[in-house]
Amino acid sequence: MQSKIKVLMLCTGNSCRSQMAEGWARALKGDQIEVWSAGIETHGMNPNAIKVMAEAGVDISSHTSKNVNTLFDVGFDYVVTVCGNADETCPSFPGKVKKVHVGFDDPPKLAREIAARGGSEEEQLDAYRRVRDEIRKWVETLPGSLVSL
Repeated sequence: MQSKIKVLMLCTGNSCRSQMAEGWARALKGDQIEVWSAGIETHGMNPNAIKVMAEAGVDISSHTSKNVNTLFDVGFDYVVTVCGNADETCPSFPGKVKKVHVGFDDPPKLAREIAARGGSEEEQLDAYRRVRDEIRKWVETLPGSLVSL
């Protein structure tokens, strides 16, 4: 039996995008990938991320926001940065870790912009849903899209 690859989904605050990516990877690719998520900082879990993932049948409500500094000893094969800030500030990991950047829009920022122009709560949630679905499509390509890099 082939061993699972170890992947860290890294974002700024480990509250939304990296949590969605971890949730999708566990749900869709758990037989091939051992996955964690973390942030350069910890911002707590985003309730709208939890909500839209639950709508899609993936429960991330028990996830916690983790700081990347607590995971250096895991021995990751890949660190995937899912936002620009994490890509720019990603720490170095020991061993032969391959860093990959796959950026996604920031749902909380999009929602704030929608709210500022008078958009409804549903329109704000649609921003989360769009990014959730984009992350799912990307996760569906794993692990092949990582291994082929």
